[in-house]
Amino acid sequence: MRRPEPRRRGFLARLGILLTALLPAAGCAGAGALGAGGETLVIAIVSNPQMEDAVALSHRFEAQHPGVQLKFVQLPENQARAKITASVANEGGEFDAVMISNYETPQWAENGWLENLQPRIDADPGYDAGDFIPSIREALSHQGDMYAVPFYGESSFVAYRKDLFAKAGLAMPDNPTWEQIRGFAKRLHDPANGIAGICLRGKPGWGESLAPFNTVVNTFGGRWYDENWNAKLDSPEFRKAWNFYIDLVRNHGEVGASSAGFQECGNRYGRGQAAMWYDATVMAGTNEDPKSSEVVGKSGYAPAPRQRTEAGGWLYTWSLAIPKVAENKDTAWEFLRWMTGKEFVRTVGNEFGWNRVPTGSRNSTYDIPQYRKAAEAYAQPTLDAISVADQQHTMTKPVPYEGIQFLSIPEFQDLGTRVSQQLSAAIAGQKTPEEALQQAQEYAVTVGKSYQESGE
Repeated sequence: MRRPEPRRRGFLARLGILLTALLPAAGCAGAGALGAGGETLVIAIVSNPQMEDAVALSHRFEAQHPGVQLKFVQLPENQARAKITASVANEGGEFDAVMISNYETPQWAENGWLENLQPRIDADPGYDAGDFIPSIREALSHQGDMYAVPFYGESSFVAYRKDLFAKAGLAMPDNPTWEQIRGFAKRLHDPANGIAGICLRGKPGWGESLAPFNTVVNTFGGRWYDENWNAKLDSPEFRKAWNFYIDLVRNHGEVGASSAGFQECGNRYGRGQAAMWYDATVMAGTNEDPKSSEVVGKSGYAPAPRQRTEAGGWLYTWSLAIPKVAENKDTAWEFLRWMTGKEFVRTVGNEFGWNRVPTGSRNSTYDIPQYRKAAEAYAQPTLDAISVADQQHTMTKPVPYEGIQFLSIPEFQDLGTRVSQQLSAAIAGQKTPEEALQQAQEYAVTVGKSYQESGE
């Protein structure tokens, strides 16, 4: 399985509107700007709970680096992706460090947009990059060198209410299928008491609803393209997954599912308003945090559902990188080293609780006694999920792209978003599933033809 060569010129052309609309709104003095007391590092991050903990602890970094001030640009995931992509692709220089994922990192490294971090890693034995979980490290590498370092890593699994299962006389299998999950959701769906059978993302966005949906496609035997870039969204396997996901969330899912993403499902599950939640493994820390959850200690965690494959989860990591055009790369690296180092994990655990630490990136995290005790219910399931999160375990047919819950091609930001909008419209009842799928197929055909014509 191969990943196509980068197509920077066409990618930048499609970003033209974003570059014009978003960059002037950055409102930054510019990366590496000199403030009243010295140097200001501007860091663009996604406003997830784990990142907010890092911001809350940032005064510690500033105390260790006199004269350095940190300025964070925090945005919801979809907005952050657009702004960061526009800035880095345009070589705008607004940010000293950016939060990106394993979707962007290999492509942007090939395009020459990111600083190669490997020389700094090799010169810093104390940082111990060998401690990174291998699949996460490889996902952030290009030609053997790391171009981003992981803040946390994740796969996906199912959280389920053990008490509700016991009350209904149900038992979660060690390796559930999607058909079994649907049966459980049907039994446990109790709208009269405000409890959804399952919470699934329906919010538009290639990093929102398409993340869980694509794992359903994969394990049902579907794929976006065959090896010759023929779009296959109208194949029987893809259509079956499409209809299954829509029917499941419409019949046994949460109210307002078409606008529900990770955060919305997390809030609902944490308030005891869902019997199951299929999503990122990092959700477990929030589920078991008394400060944010009313269901602490009531959840079990099962592997991602599967149908025709050995495994069914995804692989993802939020990571930090330095744009190639950043001026203060040495200081930016010091910040990356601080936020992704072993000591940061211990600091979060001691300050906010061990369920709040960023996980899924370093093996050593799972050797910390306090964390192992706090995460007894989900630490091993998380590691197990990450270890089998690859195409060999989660797909049935060869594809011309890398990625599990995304396609590692530049066009996927636009294509995936468009398809996710069709999925959301079908969930909301604004279109029939077939009408939405037909439109999604047409979008995919256009992208596939461009690869066929270029001979890639």
